This record gives sequence, C-alpha cells and structure tokens, in this order.
Amino acid sequence: MDAADLRIFEAVARLGSMTRAAEELNTVQSNVTARIRHLEEFLGTTLFDRHSRGISLTKAGDRLLPYATRVHALLDEARRVARDDGTPQGSLAIGALETTAALRLSKSLSEYVSTFPDVDLVLRTGTTSELVKGVLDRRLEGAFVCGPVDHPQLEVETVFREELVVLMPPHAGSLDEFSNRDDFKIIVLRAGCSYRQRLEDILARRGIVNFRQLEFGTLETIAACVTAGLGITLLPRALIGSVWKGNGFSVQKLPASESEVDTLFVRRRDAYRSSALSAFLRLVRPVAQQASAAE
Repeated sequence: MDAADLRIFEAVARLGSMTRAAEELNTVQSNVTARIRHLEEFLGTTLFDRHSRGISLTKAGDRLLPYATRVHALLDEARRVARDDGTPQGSLAIGALETTAALRLSKSLSEYVSTFPDVDLVLRTGTTSELVKGVLDRRLEGAFVCGPVDHPQLEVETVFREELVVLMPPHAGSLDEFSNRDDFKIIVLRAGCSYRQRLEDILARRGIVNFRQLEFGTLETIAACVTAGLGITLLPRALIGSVWKGNGFSVQKLPASESEVDTLFVRRRDAYRSSALSAFLRLVRPVAQQASAAE
C-alpha cells in the first residue's frame, strides 16, 4: 500500500465511480480497478461492494476513508509548502457564511484577485457546521463562521462583530403579536445554520414554540419571503441598506445578550498557513477594524 493507492481509493469513494475517478486522475479505468484490487488484497478485506447500481463503500472502506482523505490532504499540503517561496500563488480555498461574504468580503475579494493574479481563489459558502467540517477535513484552508467555536484542533480569531435583528413583514407589529398568528412561520437556511438555531432559542425563551419552518437555500429567497409576509427570520442588521433595501422589512431589535454575535476565522492548528492565506487575512483585518470603528 502506498500513497498513490490511497489517492485512487479516496477518489473512487468520493465520486462513487471508478470511471469518474479515472477521468479525474487522468488515467484509464483498468488501472484504477487494478489498483483498488491490489489495495484490497494487501489489506485482506473488501473495500467496495459492486452491484448493478455501481459501487458503494463496505464497512472496512468507511473506516479507511478518513485516513485516505487525510493522507491526500497532507500530500497536497506538502506539495504547496515546497512551492511556497513567500509569494502568494497556487490554490486557496476558504469558506464563509453567506452573510459574511455579502457584507464583509466583497471589497477584500476584489482587491485580492487583482493584487495576486497567480492565486486560484475559491470561496465556498455554507452553514457554520458545514464550514467547520470543511476546515477539519482539510478541504478548506480556513473559514469565516459564526461564534462561538471551541474545538481543540482549531485556531480561532475574532474578525467581525454583527448585530442580529429579527426581520418581520412590513407593518407586522411586535414579535409577540406576530407570533400569535395561527400560521406563524420562521424562514431559515438549512440545518446547521447558527442564525437559525439562535432564532429558535430566542423564540423559546419567549415561550414561542408553536411554529412551522420554511427552509430555503439563499438569503435572497428568505428576504423575499419575509417581505411577502410569509414569516420572520434572524439576520445581521447591516444587511439592511447595504445589501437589501430597508423598506421591505419591519425590524425587531433584541437585547445585546441575544443580538451580538462574533464572526470568527477558523483554521486547523496543525495546518500550514500558506502565503496566499496570509496575504488574504492582511487585506481582511483592516476592513474588520474599519467596520468595528463605524459601529
């Protein structure tokens, strides 16, 4: 067994197909099949179940996959370290909440791309839980997430502070009044969204537990549904005016204990900090300081 075998195994497991793995690895399917069989013989166990619908991991394959993923990530990191001469270049994959990307990163991203054209920058948006997992799995070099985060493998830096508000339809009255409606709904992103969990906690503290959830994939859809009177949501106040027009919402302010939330940048403690990432953070930090001073 060597690193090449594990790389092929990881690609097949991730893509669910030896044909697609061969295409990604720029080789032929027969080579992929042979290497997987060689790996299974070496380990003395079957890693994939072959069936009419394709292939799927066995229990042994499930146990091996995290190690193969880790080896693949470490080898990729080693290659990048060897090539990193201090000049930002190569690939940089970072993650961010959709709200952070919309509110805080657009200017920095534009400046970064124009200043460092040799960096292949990828920004992936998601929920806090998705982004933290991406960092832990080494698929992201770092990510902007909603605090608090306490994980022994993560280095955490506070970057921004947001004030959260409840957004309700125009002329909705108070939160207590609106929540008494028989068709009261909250409009949220998918499970794993920190703002969604915080909104549920805020309502629970007020004894509001009977509500339905409308789950959507984008902030724009959520905003449109609130404006249309379908329900309420919880989002940073700074989105109003800077990203969305303010006349489509009724805004319910919250006590500081419920409204203040830190946006953190998280990265693995044991991961190499590339010159590309260091340069990006140097651009973001002044923006964060300006935002804090303005608020």
